[in-house]
Amino acid sequence: MSHEPPQNSGDPGQQGNGGWSPRDPSAAGPDPKNPDATDGSHAPDTPDAPGAPDDAPDAPDTPDADARATSQGSEASQGSEASQGSDTSEASQEADGAPGGKKRAERRKRTGWRRAVPTWRMTLGGVLLLALLLVGGFLVGYQLVDIPAANAAATAQSNVYLYADGKKVIARDGEINREKVPLDRIPRNIRHAVLAAEDRDFYSEDAIDVKATLRAGWKTLTGGGRQGGSTITQQYVKNYYLGQEQTVVRKAKEFFISIKLDREQSKDEILEGYLNTSYFGRNAYGIQAASHAYYGKDVEDLKIGEGAYLASLLNAPSNYDVVVHPENKKAALARWNYVLDGMVKEGWLSRSDRKAMTFPVPVKAEPPTALSGQRGYIVQAVEDYLTSNKIIDADTLATGGYRIVTTLRKDKQDALVEAVQDNVLSKTSDERDADRNVRAGGASVDPADGHVVALYGGVDYTRQYVNNATRRDYQVGSTFKPFVLAAALANGSKTQGGRAITPNTRYDGTNERTVQSSTGSTGYSPANEDDVDYGSITVREATDKSVNAVYAQMAQDVGPERVRDTAVALGIPKTTPDLTATPSIALGPATASVLDMASAYATLADHGRQRPHSLVVKISKNGTDLALPARKTRQVISREAADTTTSVLLSVVEGGTATAAQSAGRPAAGKTGTAEEDRAAWFAGYTPDLATVIAVMGQDPDTGIQKPLYGALGLPRMNGGGAPAQTWGAYTRAALEGSDAQDFELEADEGPEEPEQDEDTEEAGPSGRPRDTEEAGGRDSASPGATSPRDRTGAKPSGTAAPADPPRTPRDDTPAGGATASPAAKQPPEDTPAKPAAAPPAGTPGP
Repeated sequence: MSHEPPQNSGDPGQQGNGGWSPRDPSAAGPDPKNPDATDGSHAPDTPDAPGAPDDAPDAPDTPDADARATSQGSEASQGSEASQGSDTSEASQEADGAPGGKKRAERRKRTGWRRAVPTWRMTLGGVLLLALLLVGGFLVGYQLVDIPAANAAATAQSNVYLYADGKKVIARDGEINREKVPLDRIPRNIRHAVLAAEDRDFYSEDAIDVKATLRAGWKTLTGGGRQGGSTITQQYVKNYYLGQEQTVVRKAKEFFISIKLDREQSKDEILEGYLNTSYFGRNAYGIQAASHAYYGKDVEDLKIGEGAYLASLLNAPSNYDVVVHPENKKAALARWNYVLDGMVKEGWLSRSDRKAMTFPVPVKAEPPTALSGQRGYIVQAVEDYLTSNKIIDADTLATGGYRIVTTLRKDKQDALVEAVQDNVLSKTSDERDADRNVRAGGASVDPADGHVVALYGGVDYTRQYVNNATRRDYQVGSTFKPFVLAAALANGSKTQGGRAITPNTRYDGTNERTVQSSTGSTGYSPANEDDVDYGSITVREATDKSVNAVYAQMAQDVGPERVRDTAVALGIPKTTPDLTATPSIALGPATASVLDMASAYATLADHGRQRPHSLVVKISKNGTDLALPARKTRQVISREAADTTTSVLLSVVEGGTATAAQSAGRPAAGKTGTAEEDRAAWFAGYTPDLATVIAVMGQDPDTGIQKPLYGALGLPRMNGGGAPAQTWGAYTRAALEGSDAQDFELEADEGPEEPEQDEDTEEAGPSGRPRDTEEAGGRDSASPGATSPRDRTGAKPSGTAAPADPPRTPRDDTPAGGATASPAAKQPPEDTPAKPAAAPPAGTPGP
């Protein structure tokens, strides 16, 4: 009997090997070729169908057979064990036929819309796969994404320069207007306003608002535009570590960094960083810069309403600026109210306080001024002070973030600027060529502590960026003569004849008198202004009239080295150009700065007590102070020497070349001076409580070369008793307004009065041509034809115009008005040093 399995049978019983009989005998038939064959079951034989020959061919499938197969499948589904292999399709039998007559049923095929619907197994598998991918992606991302270094823009800060009160800002340098402040400087109600505006659950929530983040990411991914909703932590991460681009990659990084940051930093640290990095409009980064930009005050001085407005700006900094965009005031008010109402809702503000609030209109938006006006000069001077005193190096200072409190006082700074404007700049004219060369510099020092309280560097740093207050390239002229007198008094010096030098000591004031040393002629014969012969004259009178012949001889009597050392002790830097130890040092060829001279005169005002001048009270970064150098006060000359010098300088203001300084309205001492060829005119003076020096200089705005000031300000000659003394008087009056006028408390030694000397006394020296003259650089020269320094003739103010033709040599100051007296009038002259003013180095910048 053949055991080949049937090919076309629809008998499901033949598919199994369990030995069960079909319930319907008609459902199974013998193999036509092997009618005796069975499927291996133990069921009894059934009779063959009638009339069916043994060798009959396979009968084709019939509808009845299909029906019977369907019926059997149905019965099998009702619980019979045999139903496990009994689908009714003949095609499945053919496909699943196996050796031994075993077949596996096929599930019914899914058709139509059911094919698009996933089964529950597929759905469950997909969900599990997605969860696995998400967890795996999170773990991978958390491991791969580290907290990066802060981006450069987030850490960039400007250096902030403030007046002595530590509140009013002078200037900010750097491209980023940011000043970081610690959280404890930000009032709690200002912090609450920010939280009410941006993230009220900040202290209780996680770093990520998942719902808002997914929404924002989806909006970005689908091109739906920018979408907010990030927590403060996320915003801080964006500002400080990443950037402002709206991309899925940036969002993903923000997600992981925020989680890590929340684990590594406290909420207070994150809030502090957020408040210092957020942009508030008006080029203000951080809450402190915003406080100054909108309300002109430090953040700790903000009121609640002002803080709420700044918090409102975080949502739309530019649009909510009601001054720049008044058309958006309605929207800004709505946002402001939203913030305050939120504070009430959170219990951070009482309803009564909320009800009493009115909208705080911010100040007018100022255009970026950076270093314009006096700001640049002040910043430059402060930076030079910090670096030269080794408080900080230039590269470190350039990193920014330093808060520098200067010694400058705003009322005095404003007074100095106004005085220069009224007495110098306002008198210039575009129609006069000489006026285009006019420059001015000024410095004012408090003698009590050496603090620089005011500084004038020029008309505008963005136009003329050479600082006229600190430059060292203009001769100081006769303003140096008080140092010669102080040296004589401090050292107990004597004349060549052995008489003690005092204000009453007489000298020979003959024009072009040759300076004598202990060994004879020095060969140096300085001329007086306008070649005036004064004959026998006291030191006091010689100071009033600035007699060159007397002071050159006095410098020789004291010793040029001692004169130089005394000047340095008083405050003149030892490295000052042309501070040469020769008799000509008395006429002021040295090129000390305006600030140097103010510091030295402050020493005389404080009775010979010297302390290095200071421009900085405090410097700090991120709340940490930098150490400032110790400033020791030293008695560099005796009080008697200093006070006696002051008593002599008092008479210069009372009746000498500086009567214009009387406009200060209080006792004052001082000295005028003029550089060779009228290239600069000076007045250095002081009251008991303020020492100030003013200089007017000539410089070509195109080439930077020093120029004479003949004809400048409409005057035939420029002198220290004119515009400089007038400016000094106006400034001093305004700077000390409101304070009582103080008299000098002097312990002076005037010395015994001396009778007039004979010309043949031992102090008299030969005179006449040919004579020695002072050579450029302050050295002696025997060249008979050289030009000699001339002393100017001073006159009290008058309406008489000076001669149109300038004298053949530069002369000394005349008081306000520029009038010039004849030699016969014996009006007080002032000298000019013979050394020509050196031109600025090649490449000196112009305006």
